Amino acid sequence: MIFISDSQLDAWLQEDIQGGDITTRALGIGEQRGEMHFYHRQGGCISAIALTCRMLARLGLESIAAVRDGDRVEPGALLLQARGSAAALHQGWKASQNLLEWSCGVSDYAARMVDILRRYQPEGQIACTRKSIPGTRLAAMQAVLDGGAILHRAGCAETVLLFTNHRRFWPQPDDWRGMVARLRRQAPEKTLIVEADTPQEAAAALAAQPDILQLDKFTPAQIAQIQTQAATLAPRCRLSLAGGINLNSIETIAQTGVGLLITSAPYHAAPADIKVRLMPCP
Repeated sequence: MIFISDSQLDAWLQEDIQGGDITTRALGIGEQRGEMHFYHRQGGCISAIALTCRMLARLGLESIAAVRDGDRVEPGALLLQARGSAAALHQGWKASQNLLEWSCGVSDYAARMVDILRRYQPEGQIACTRKSIPGTRLAAMQAVLDGGAILHRAGCAETVLLFTNHRRFWPQPDDWRGMVARLRRQAPEKTLIVEADTPQEAAAALAAQPDILQLDKFTPAQIAQIQTQAATLAPRCRLSLAGGINLNSIETIAQTGVGLLITSAPYHAAPADIKVRLMPCP
């Protein structure tokens, strides 16, 4: 589980309710006891149930989860219910709904990508990048994990990833062997990934024997060519694919035989449609 602090939950609440709910206050209904129920209108893969329960607890609300993060539900399924004062329920309503809708949208998108890939490659992995929407990194990481994907890099110190933008600063930008040798000396405990933008770069990179060669925006025909070269030049080097991998393209890409697909597409998924109903306690 990704660690998300109480202070982060408080910050999400603070965005919306720093002044309380004026409508509840003006009606004088805040002391009444009530319930709040969350339903998934569309169905799909679920995320942020545990986070939502924690968020509502910050307001003194008691929550009961009907499902767990990572579960898949049918349309209309009850996700969770909370109980407490009407004032606290109305304060927690929109912040928790927003968190659930966004997280469930991300997790379901990731889950659908994983499902398609594994129809062709049962051991394949969808690896999600650190290119998340600003301010959402931790919730996004948890959501893609709940969807069955893995994390490509949560930060730029996790693995060595040599981009073209790095190579331009090296005295000889096409000296793949020299750069790979230097990186292995300076970061011996890290997986060494290099990215190639063209088939020519890919061939040169393979000769340097990286751990993983990441192919950016390669066509299926180009991928097949590099697979053949890799089997001869660097049989221990694993291939990964990046660039433009989403629900519209993954069916074709999944059939290339490369089982590690790098994407940020789930982060930009449409939010799920979560219905929230508040009512007095019976």
